[in-house]
Amino acid sequence: MAIMIDGAFFINRFKHVYPKKNARDPSVVAKTAFQMACAHLKPKNKNSKKSDLYRVFFYDCPPLTKRVHTPIENKSVNLATSDEAKFRTAIHQEMTTFRKVALRLGHLNEKTASWIIKKRVMTELLKGKREWNDLKDDDFVYYAKQTGVDMRIGVDIALLAQKRLVDQVVLVAGDSDFVPAAKLARREGIDFILDPMWNHIAPDLLTHIDGLRSVTANPLAKKTTKEIEDEAKDGGAAKA
Repeated sequence: MAIMIDGAFFINRFKHVYPKKNARDPSVVAKTAFQMACAHLKPKNKNSKKSDLYRVFFYDCPPLTKRVHTPIENKSVNLATSDEAKFRTAIHQEMTTFRKVALRLGHLNEKTASWIIKKRVMTELLKGKREWNDLKDDDFVYYAKQTGVDMRIGVDIALLAQKRLVDQVVLVAGDSDFVPAAKLARREGIDFILDPMWNHIAPDLLTHIDGLRSVTANPLAKKTTKEIEDEAKDGGAAKA
């Protein structure tokens, strides 16, 4: 089995499926990604045997390292020293410490990168809870689109399938960009499983995969009385 993780998707879903873990601790995030991947090796029922791991592939982009100016106060910001850059770089370094993990890095498109208003702030503006003249630098985030990640995932799937290096591929992702690669893998006889980490997927995607399996706890499931009491005792604090 080969397990492929879209890093940006995993990091985005982390806080939803692991609410008790520290989503800003790179060591915790990386370790959890590897543990989640290994959980796919376990059989779904007692009559099946445990799968052998070929490799875990982790796909992401290194952070931008250039200087930019904030949209309101026009202050100079070094993106290389930002918390997000340090966080992402640390995750990449942590992932390389695990056995049978391959780090695949694309890049962020600097030419189209720009400041965008945070989703929460935009909602408040549209509802009249905020005024445009009251916006501050903290209400914006510098966004750059990923380039090369989807291509690398597709190339790796095609290589694994055509060379028959694996019998099964598990892809942790949430969009439909993988469909062409999934079709190729299935034509080559590969069992293709999608793990959307309980994220909603379009119904028509089910026709392009062989199975749907999320190995994390379902965040939409009702919490037990004990879980609610434990969270109350913890004061809602995230734990690693």
